[in-house]
Amino acid sequence: MYQTLLTELEQGILTVTVNRPDKLNALNRSVFDDLNALMDQVDTDPAIRGVILTGSGPKAFVAGADISEFTQLSKEEAMALAKRGQDCFFRLERSRKPIIAAVNGFALGGGCELAMSCHIRLASENARFGQPEINLGLIPGYGGTQRLTQLIGKGRAMELMMSGNMLNAADAHRVGLVNHVFTADTLLEESKKLLTTILSKGPNAVGRVIAAVNASGTPDEAGYKEEVRLFGECFATPEMQEGVGAFLEKRTPKFS
Repeated sequence: MYQTLLTELEQGILTVTVNRPDKLNALNRSVFDDLNALMDQVDTDPAIRGVILTGSGPKAFVAGADISEFTQLSKEEAMALAKRGQDCFFRLERSRKPIIAAVNGFALGGGCELAMSCHIRLASENARFGQPEINLGLIPGYGGTQRLTQLIGKGRAMELMMSGNMLNAADAHRVGLVNHVFTADTLLEESKKLLTTILSKGPNAVGRVIAAVNASGTPDEAGYKEEVRLFGECFATPEMQEGVGAFLEKRTPKFS
């Protein structure tokens, strides 16, 4: 179905592996086409309740963009390339189904931007993160200047993007870029464990958490207003009635 992605669906969890190990899973046009097609599937297939995204091989999650596609681009073509990447990553970020990045190695440049567009990032001990575009005379173009700042703060983000330095897994955890660090052997197992916990909650409420958090930082307190709207919507759902009822009755809720 996909040229550059491997997929496996089990108990509502779709595990997706970017599969270009000879290129350290670098992002090229085919990967972006496949990621867009993947999100079409995720958005429309009720059997898919959550996604884990990882990379093929022991070295890389996604080591960056395929720089060979950058040669001879005009300014306008470069802007179109960045817009294509941003639009694709917005689809992951705005999905109402939870997406976990299981970062199993290098997540550099576009790979770091891809991981940051996922809702949660878990890392193996050998993971490395960075936005080294400055070494090419470039800046991040797939949302990295914005998401990295939101996740680790302005000063740290400025330092990483202007120096081109990398963060190891422990430092990425320390600054809040990743939620947890695991051994390489247990990364996928732990990712599935966390996603299974999330999927045990009401799916509509989970989707509204994603939407409300994504609205944070917008001007004129729009994020807070969106939170109010989405909070109110929850009260019109059967799963809210079940959740509150189960709490009051001291039992485990049964969400459908």
